[in-house]
Amino acid sequence: MTNHRTPLEPKADKDTVRRHNLSLVLRAVHDEGETTRAAVAGRSGLTRAAVSSLTEELLAGGFLTESGKAFSGQAGRPGTVLKVARTGFAGLGVEINIDYVTVCVVDLAGTDRVRLTEHVDNRDVPPTEVIARAARIAAHALESAAEQDLHPAAAHLALPGLVSGGVVRHAPNLRWNRVAAEGMFAQALSKLRLMRPPHPAADPAPRPLPVTTGNEADAAALAELWFGRLGKVRSFLYLTGEIGIGGALLVDGELLGGAHGFAGEIGHFVVDEEGPECRCGARGCLEQYAGQAALLRAAGIAEDAGQPGVAALERRALEGDDQARAAIAAAGRTLGLVLSGAVNLVDPDAVVLGGTFRALMPWLRDPIERCLERRVVSGLWSAGSGRLRASSVAGDAARGSAALVVRDVRADPQGYAERAATMRGRG
Repeated sequence: MTNHRTPLEPKADKDTVRRHNLSLVLRAVHDEGETTRAAVAGRSGLTRAAVSSLTEELLAGGFLTESGKAFSGQAGRPGTVLKVARTGFAGLGVEINIDYVTVCVVDLAGTDRVRLTEHVDNRDVPPTEVIARAARIAAHALESAAEQDLHPAAAHLALPGLVSGGVVRHAPNLRWNRVAAEGMFAQALSKLRLMRPPHPAADPAPRPLPVTTGNEADAAALAELWFGRLGKVRSFLYLTGEIGIGGALLVDGELLGGAHGFAGEIGHFVVDEEGPECRCGARGCLEQYAGQAALLRAAGIAEDAGQPGVAALERRALEGDDQARAAIAAAGRTLGLVLSGAVNLVDPDAVVLGGTFRALMPWLRDPIERCLERRVVSGLWSAGSGRLRASSVAGDAARGSAALVVRDVRADPQGYAERAATMRGRG
């Protein structure tokens, strides 16, 4: 008889329990912003003695700081205030998109501390050149971080298209196929750091920075979850409108990646099988009707105008230009059609529109909501329901990528402290 039961995890030993509890305390302090040992004990269920011991280890490792006194109004001595450290461990996020590269460094609290963006057309540029440019910007960001005594534990590279195992399997708008982006970026960044004269605040002997990769819409959706204005919403469909249209689905706060990690490619939903040819090779994809190039072209703006073109489209719409508003409305109707099918299929609490769509929401909202109200069978998506939302300015892929790194640090502070100590020993 076939056994379909989920395999059990190994029995937890003493070290595993302590490792887990260190993370528990660090995450409790992070979630509260500032708190006391007693409050952490009350929230975590650990004894005060255990919390005190774990806290001392986290303080010594540079994960927490303490200051002042907190008065609870109850009997007993006031406790010192614990906060997540604003120096030391950090995350580096890098977003390579079609017409820009953004690099972000966030601290353990998730605060955006360094941000660099270079607007450049990456279409039809050799991958090695694009990745080298991203590595150069990242190297500058690491220097700026070092000036603030921030030292990223790893980097996460966010890319448009199908990404798996460190390889961009297919990115139609970049024309990338089977590009080993993770290894190429790690090698380029290491080479640059070794070539640069050491900054006084930087590590005099920089060691290779671990690199991971993922889809840019996934990273942006996570940034929206962690830093946006979603309130209690934890299940939502996220669309990012750039030159391409990316998507991500979160269910109870977790990304739904699909069997191979390729879920979310909503930009290639076929609207009309006889429609315009898409860079992916198919015809009639959503991107050809609601992507940045299609919007600009329909409004009478050069389709390769990039962000200045989007700004011009928004300005014309604000001024009441009929062609601009008609172009946005047509894109909204097509988006509404596709989103209605997606909502019927996955039943999210909300749909969040980011990227180019965020700025155009005043004119996109009505045609999308009318379609959702008419086509979603649950009856929950009436106009004005608040379920269709614009993303926050904090919800971008670079910040989400950096936050992925610090989330991993908070999940295993002991492991990162041990790795840092090992690397210092090798240096």
